[in-house]
Amino acid sequence: MFDFVLLALIAGVILSVYLLRSKHKNEKLPPSPVGFPVIGHLHLLKQPVHRSLRDLSCNLGDVFSLRLGTNLAVVVTSASAAEEFLTHQNDIVFANRPISTLGEFISYNNTILSAAPYGEHWRKLRRVCTGEIFSTARLRESVTIRRDEVRAMLRTVHVAATSKVRLELRPLLSGLTFNIVMRMVAGKRYYGEENDEAKEVLELISETFEFGGFSYVGNFIPILKLLDFDGYVKRGKKLGSKLDKFMQKLVDENRRNRGETEFENTMINHLLSLQESEPEYYTDDIIKGLVMVMLLAGTDTTALTLEWVMDNLLNHPEVLRKVKTELNDVVSSKGRLMEEESDVGKCTYLNNVISETLRLYPVAPFMIPHESSANCKASGYNIPRGAWLLVNVWAIQRDPKVWDEPEAFKPERFELETYRGKFLPFGMGRRACPGMSLAQVILGLALGSLIQCFDWERDGDVEVDMSEGRGLTMPKAIPLVAKCKASAILDKVLL
Repeated sequence: MFDFVLLALIAGVILSVYLLRSKHKNEKLPPSPVGFPVIGHLHLLKQPVHRSLRDLSCNLGDVFSLRLGTNLAVVVTSASAAEEFLTHQNDIVFANRPISTLGEFISYNNTILSAAPYGEHWRKLRRVCTGEIFSTARLRESVTIRRDEVRAMLRTVHVAATSKVRLELRPLLSGLTFNIVMRMVAGKRYYGEENDEAKEVLELISETFEFGGFSYVGNFIPILKLLDFDGYVKRGKKLGSKLDKFMQKLVDENRRNRGETEFENTMINHLLSLQESEPEYYTDDIIKGLVMVMLLAGTDTTALTLEWVMDNLLNHPEVLRKVKTELNDVVSSKGRLMEEESDVGKCTYLNNVISETLRLYPVAPFMIPHESSANCKASGYNIPRGAWLLVNVWAIQRDPKVWDEPEAFKPERFELETYRGKFLPFGMGRRACPGMSLAQVILGLALGSLIQCFDWERDGDVEVDMSEGRGLTMPKAIPLVAKCKASAILDKVLL
């Protein structure tokens, strides 16, 4: 009986694919490579996916299509095409998100800001983020948190770096971003002492990004999700349950301690106030979903970017020296640390280094997939409703038609031109990252402080390995280990 049902399901999938192909065969779709029955072009999604799809574009053009099981996906690898798909008349059409399996389990059934379909619910979440979380007033309230945590990081390194010492940066940077976000969200720091819960949550965040991306074929061939041959669904449910338990604990703790000073300006506290006025909408799941977005978007991605920046600086010591000179002119010569966030804006070359790193090594090499909500036309092609849109940010930011010496690390390029519309590390259009300003401040403050306060060099004579790891974000395959020694300015001013 089971064999019969299985054969029937497989036959149904094959028939569905055939009908979809027949439906679109006379439409002017973007060019497509030769594929196979049922799986379509899934076999072409080789790791790292952003590189394999860039290679396909060399033959197929800047816009091409892939049949991923039962789904049609349109891949975009040029800035001009991305702008046509995500702005102007197609802005709303591609503001939608496809439903993902992982989103069912960790994103409260795809209802959080980053995963929710376009509509009134998403618009309301977006307004909350821009007005209650990332507004200028809210960021001003949390400036002391960022300053405290950067100082705590400097003290940690200082203890070890009285003489030249080898240091693995990823745990240090992850602890920094995790504590900043946790204190802003929930009013408490987790990382820095022996704290099993903090380690567990960081592991859960890391596992979430490893689960994401294009790794699960059940998103494209439903029968594999139904039968769960590889246990992905089971593991996803377990991951979602653990994350939800932690989020609920944070909400309950803030609810109990709302009168205490350290909880007064937390994100959760502000959301609980909204819950009192609109309890039917601001349920605990809505609040937990917003907390989830902050933790996922604000910790791993920022820490990984800082690590990539340090990689580039160690491989280009002349750039590192230039950054240090700028920091000396702006802050060190005045006998103080880089603690004012206004200092970040004054360090032009430092910001150029960050921008150039985000160009070459965007930790989100693809934008989160978009989905067309209606039939439309873009780049001269007819795009049917329900098509996925995959924007290859990594390829766009290395496009030789746009960037001079695209593979070279040249921060100076950002002194000459803004590259508006061609530089997309935070996305484009309505679904662009709302936390961009916070990320930029943390990146500038943390990086500037590390360079001002310590002298850095490679751990050995060979260049730092720049190989890319796997996952929804783009981690380094080999974590960075570097040597550092405290600078004189640190002993003078660090308390």
